[in-house]
Amino acid sequence: MAQNEQMIADILEIFRQKPTFKYTVDQISRKRRGRDTVEFSDLVKTLTFLENENKIFSNELGQFQLVQEDRLVEGLFRANDKGFGFVRVDDEDEDDIFIAKPNTNFALDGDTVEVKIIKGENPWNNKGPEGQVSQILDRGLKTMVGEFMPYSDVMVNKTGFYGYVKSKNRKLSAYSAYISKTGIHPQMGDMVKVEITDYPSSEFPTRMLGNALLTIGNKNDPGVDIMSLVYDNDIKTDFEEESLEQSNSVPDHIEQEDMINRRDIRNQNMVTIDGDDSKDFDDAVVVWKKDNGNYHLGVHIADVSHYVTENSPLDKEAFERGNSTYLVDRVIPMLPFRLSNGICSLNPDEDRLALSCDMEITPEGERVDYDIYASVIRSHGRLTYNNVNSVLDNDMSGLEDKYHQSEEMLHQMSDLHHALFNKRHQRGAIDFEENEAKIVVDQDGHAVDIELRQRGTAEKLIESFMLMANETVAEHFNKKHVPFLYRVHETPEGERVTNFFEFISAFGLNIKADPNDLEPKTLQKILAKTQGTPEEPVVQTMMLRSLKQARYSEDQLGHFGLAASYYTHFTSPIRRYPDLIVHRLIHQYLEKGATEKAKQHFESELPVIAEHSSQQERKSIDAERAVNDLKKTEYMIDKVGESFDAVISSVTSFGMFVALENTVEGLIHITNLKDDFYSFDEKQLTLVGKKTNRQFKIGQAIKVTLIRADLEQRQIDFEIYDEKVEQEKRQVKRTDGKAEVIMPKSGQDDRNNSRRKKRPFKCRRNDQPDNRQSSDKRGPNNRQDFKKAKKSR
Repeated sequence: MAQNEQMIADILEIFRQKPTFKYTVDQISRKRRGRDTVEFSDLVKTLTFLENENKIFSNELGQFQLVQEDRLVEGLFRANDKGFGFVRVDDEDEDDIFIAKPNTNFALDGDTVEVKIIKGENPWNNKGPEGQVSQILDRGLKTMVGEFMPYSDVMVNKTGFYGYVKSKNRKLSAYSAYISKTGIHPQMGDMVKVEITDYPSSEFPTRMLGNALLTIGNKNDPGVDIMSLVYDNDIKTDFEEESLEQSNSVPDHIEQEDMINRRDIRNQNMVTIDGDDSKDFDDAVVVWKKDNGNYHLGVHIADVSHYVTENSPLDKEAFERGNSTYLVDRVIPMLPFRLSNGICSLNPDEDRLALSCDMEITPEGERVDYDIYASVIRSHGRLTYNNVNSVLDNDMSGLEDKYHQSEEMLHQMSDLHHALFNKRHQRGAIDFEENEAKIVVDQDGHAVDIELRQRGTAEKLIESFMLMANETVAEHFNKKHVPFLYRVHETPEGERVTNFFEFISAFGLNIKADPNDLEPKTLQKILAKTQGTPEEPVVQTMMLRSLKQARYSEDQLGHFGLAASYYTHFTSPIRRYPDLIVHRLIHQYLEKGATEKAKQHFESELPVIAEHSSQQERKSIDAERAVNDLKKTEYMIDKVGESFDAVISSVTSFGMFVALENTVEGLIHITNLKDDFYSFDEKQLTLVGKKTNRQFKIGQAIKVTLIRADLEQRQIDFEIYDEKVEQEKRQVKRTDGKAEVIMPKSGQDDRNNSRRKKRPFKCRRNDQPDNRQSSDKRGPNNRQDFKKAKKSR
């Protein structure tokens, strides 16, 4: 393209700011003055180019105007607490559509909406389309959780409302839900779940109406903080009476008729290997060396589908939940404990029903044979990761007899794991190693410690065995050409990959690969080149952001991250509904065959199951992260004012996020970088000081001071450690659920005066978005900044 791209972007932006205004060439020329010197002929050429691109049009008077898109699209509205939002459209070729606050039509986060495009995209400066919500098709917010504020008797009689509920969700902070006098009557300070019956409108823009469904408990009671987040993410906690009745009717042992048409392999020396505190065991494994030198790997999974039959109360309950949710101090199970910890759990020395996948694997990690069948099994030992790791380290001191009896097999398992890992590595599987934190809480649920979990060989070998079983099952039934449910991870979008390649080029990594036809091995090689270098964490972080999210699908689309052509979830039916469905499909095809009736049935059912399971998985992940953030903030409240070693984990236009060794993450807002005026380099993801040229970039080690911890907002703030400031006597102000550093008045004045000298008013930035959506006035105030914030996390 001959035209200057910056000039094209600037001129198109003039039209986009006033979509209905008609400009003459002279008017556009005057608006361009002060930016750069443009020849009149170049300006005309640019306008002609934009007209040819169907971005603008001209009338008979020689005036130019933006082409109106005048099209409607449907999508999911995602709100920001500042009032604006974005609509995400299913079409991958369609950018997210920015919706300014006046154009939201009172849509709430999660609503399905119809949007009229009012401004097309500007591809020359990466600005996407803008729209106006024309219609709300479906409300995503059906219930809300918040703190109850009661009305006096006088106000109750006057308004007809018992009180109102305020949500702690930042995206709903502008709204109050007024509670009718009917239904339950909570008390002041109670956390309440509300059914929304009426939504914001032009008449009442910040008001909702609702009925109080249940009282979770007083906000200060132990455990209420966690359960409020569980209910806020719409995760079901109590089982329906019919489900419990069905669960109670299931025998606590297998009966003779259950064993019909099953292979009896109770004599095999299989074991379960899980964490110290695990209660439900859904996989048992066994390994031995065959006479030909190959390995026999047996992966045996609890046959939950035998007890949870299609369309039964338990099946409907499991479908609704989608999966178990694992929180710091509790599990919200997909199935009642009588099943998940009883007959469906592969408890040691008890007969159990299973679906088995036997595989023959060469010492080089190549699977050469397999068999999938229904079985009766018996676990001969409940082993733990920690103790198995001790065995593999040749430390047998203090271990029970079952570890001595399994010692030879465990070493064979380790050898097989390394062969399987190397095979996956050869084909290009991407292996990310991230620190995991275990938050330790006391009997009242208060966070008292954060421990880093170490993944040893025991954890990794179980992972290898489960991956191999999942691949084997997926490949077998895909080649049978029958309806099936897969776990898919699609190839990343070319644009994201291009941005990633541009970013890592700054580290001397020049990748010769087609971003639109990427192979996993390319990313694997990048990780290998940076392993052990200071750039490793930043490259790994940016690579993760360029990848898509794994999901469930009725279509076999492969798993990019694993470099696997075939993949499903088969190994955890106690805690994941898709695995339960895979078991049900296996039974159908092994025992009854792939009849046309069965094919038609599952072809209609699987898309719904895949989409719902993916949605429920996201809800659980959101709840788990919210609880972890809550408890990490709670743990850090008593440490406000202390200093820590940290690593920069993300850099944005509004500041940078830092991570401590214990995985606690917080923000250093750009307003807390007091030594200079910092600008954001979007391509290199760095903050650069205007005078000092000091740089902050992802992966950089720095020392920080914790200046604020807000439990209600689940927000942690740091500033750069300053030895001179630390020598001052800094007080910490503590209120209920919040602690923050207060600068001594003299020191505060000195620093503010210094900052005013360095940053006169005319240089103040207005592009300081905060996608953590805090309650103060930090945050995005235009579309482009929020888009940057979204990409940066």
